Amino acid sequence: MNQPRSTRAPLMDFDLARERLLSFARVIAQAEEVSLLQANGRVLAQAVPSPMDVPGFANSAMDGYAICPASPTTVPMKLQVTQRIAAGSQGTALQPGQAARIFTGAPVPENTYAVIAQENVQLLEDGSVQIDKAVPEGEFVRAQGEDIAIGSDILTAGSVLKPAHLALAASVGITTLTVRRRLKVALLLTGDELIEPGQPLGPGQIYNSNRYWLQALLTQLGCDVMDPGIVPDTPHDTKVALHTASEQADLIITCGGVSVGEEDHVRAAVESMGHIDLWQIAMKPGKPLAYGKVHETDFLGLPGNPVSAYVTFVLMALPFLRAKLGMAAPVLAPQPMIAGFDWPKPDRRREFIRVRRRRVSQGAVVLEHWPNQGSGVMSSVAWADGLVDIPAGSTIRAGDTVSYLPLSDLIEG
Repeated sequence: MNQPRSTRAPLMDFDLARERLLSFARVIAQAEEVSLLQANGRVLAQAVPSPMDVPGFANSAMDGYAICPASPTTVPMKLQVTQRIAAGSQGTALQPGQAARIFTGAPVPENTYAVIAQENVQLLEDGSVQIDKAVPEGEFVRAQGEDIAIGSDILTAGSVLKPAHLALAASVGITTLTVRRRLKVALLLTGDELIEPGQPLGPGQIYNSNRYWLQALLTQLGCDVMDPGIVPDTPHDTKVALHTASEQADLIITCGGVSVGEEDHVRAAVESMGHIDLWQIAMKPGKPLAYGKVHETDFLGLPGNPVSAYVTFVLMALPFLRAKLGMAAPVLAPQPMIAGFDWPKPDRRREFIRVRRRRVSQGAVVLEHWPNQGSGVMSSVAWADGLVDIPAGSTIRAGDTVSYLPLSDLIEG
């Protein structure tokens, strides 16, 4: 007698899952004011208008002479040098037929028609100067507000502040910036087989590698990471850890326990205290990715296999984290590249394989792939500089144009 075949829900399309996941992100509302020296790497909470013009006054773009010719179109022109203006000093108004010796950054005197470079001027014995060519009006004069106009935004909300941003703020006299509160992320790693590096491995045990890249990437994003240690693989311990994390964190991230095995307790524990809104994505690696709520706290469940966890983190979790911090909506922007490898076996899921750029003859660049693309082969991630996005059901032959996603773009945004 034939037994009825078990049915399983269809996997969710990758793009749809990513879009839905981002729709669940709620921006952290709290902000704080920090000094410029404390602001590097923080996310700006509100736009910053300039309190002043930059330059604050019209000034000379080079060493030369500020001129006020009686007839700008008549050449050669002879001008009497009446003053010397260095940076930090202030000259007096020029009269027609006069010039001022001026240096880079010095304010141009009133009535300046243009500044002419010193190498284009003839010094005459009587101390005057002669100019043998016509000079365009305004040449080598930096106008007031040419770089930044007072009241214009110099920094936009959602920007991740970098050293150049801090220098820009300092250049207009700003001393503090309003930034988003740091995101509090609880990192829960499950698995009785896990053991920390430095300890001897017992039968069936493996070293816990996920903790180290996860903490590094979360810290790089500016998150405050709470890591209570490895959670024992029991329903009770899993529920206790999730409940405690939900009281302290803005987001809970787990590694492992969201698949369908008998020892995968995380998903059931989340559903008992909240709900799961996304699960089982049509992507390889990373199918078991889950999103939901533990009480009122966001929950992201990553697969336990290191490569699966890493790929889903950079493609799905990082954009979600950025959205919660109020950063600009991330967009996947693949680059067309030439494959230097064959990928002959299509998969029903969308695949993301680890690749690296390689320069070949005559300067051409092709992509090579790591030969073992298994979900536990972390060496492929350490070696790779990007992912190739392969549509479901597709194959690749060497020489084909493929969609390349640089890891630096995915991680740095």
